[in-house]
Amino acid sequence: MDITLSTVLVLVLTATAAVTDLINHRIYNWTTYPGIILALAVNYLQNGWDGDYPGLFDSLKGLALCGGLMLVCFVLRPDVGGGDLKLLAMVGAFLGLEKGLEALLWTFVLGAAAGVAVVIWRVGLFRLVRGVVRHVLLSLRLVSWLPLSQAEREQLQPRLYLAPAAAIAVAIVSFNLVGFL
Repeated sequence: MDITLSTVLVLVLTATAAVTDLINHRIYNWTTYPGIILALAVNYLQNGWDGDYPGLFDSLKGLALCGGLMLVCFVLRPDVGGGDLKLLAMVGAFLGLEKGLEALLWTFVLGAAAGVAVVIWRVGLFRLVRGVVRHVLLSLRLVSWLPLSQAEREQLQPRLYLAPAAAIAVAIVSFNLVGFL
């Protein structure tokens, strides 16, 4: 396993963002903007424009793809913040197109799993399953989908923490830990 300066930097920056997200519910610009610039500079200095993976060109592609996908999420989902967008664009810039996309997908999977775990913890598994089954059966009986009540909606909307999920995803991708999972 080859640990590069780029790997160390992305791990440190995503871990920093995870801590600030958990404590202050914010991902700060002082983490993401310098991180993006560092990613482009380090990958260019280590690998040139289009040399070994990831060079500057691949970093730019990762930045554009991860940032673009997160921009769509930012526009469509009000609980995805600008810090999440910039953090995952930074991850794409560090890891390049392929590994950046892999880390982005792992981030979504881990974030969704954490969200489900929080909802189960908050509501209770039995009560959650009972409510879903009841709601589906009522909707089928009435042949239309019933909207959830405000109280039901609030229970099903845990706070989203993508930075810790991104930090774990970066570690999974950087150290090729998929085989261990």
